[in-house]
Amino acid sequence: MAMSIFINLPVENVERARAFYLGLGFVLNEQFSNDQAACVIVEENILVMLLAKPFFATFTDKPVANAHQSTEVLNCIGCESREQVDQLVKLAQQQGGKAHREAKDLGVMYGHGFEDPDGHIWELVHMSAQQDGA
Repeated sequence: MAMSIFINLPVENVERARAFYLGLGFVLNEQFSNDQAACVIVEENILVMLLAKPFFATFTDKPVANAHQSTEVLNCIGCESREQVDQLVKLAQQQGGKAHREAKDLGVMYGHGFEDPDGHIWELVHMSAQQDGA
């Protein structure tokens, strides 16, 4: 098995979270999904586990953070183009999320981001080739 990353996120409503991420164009892995969890495939080896908060809490002895009030992690996805960055933010807003900040154009890096309905932040970046040919 190739190394993979599973991002585990606590959610209030698994069905709502599942619909949000599928609305972004990601794919559901039915094998690891049930009424307590939804496994969403972002890329072949990048998966997001959307876990009902009580179920998520069984994996840790620490309190589960409220992502609307605090930030424990910033998830970041590298995108193929500026247009893909903007399209994912637009889709997130259409699915009930909101833009995290204004888009930032730093020349060789373009970034934007969104919050999902549970307050989890997703940064989106596109890194372009150096403009000076070096």
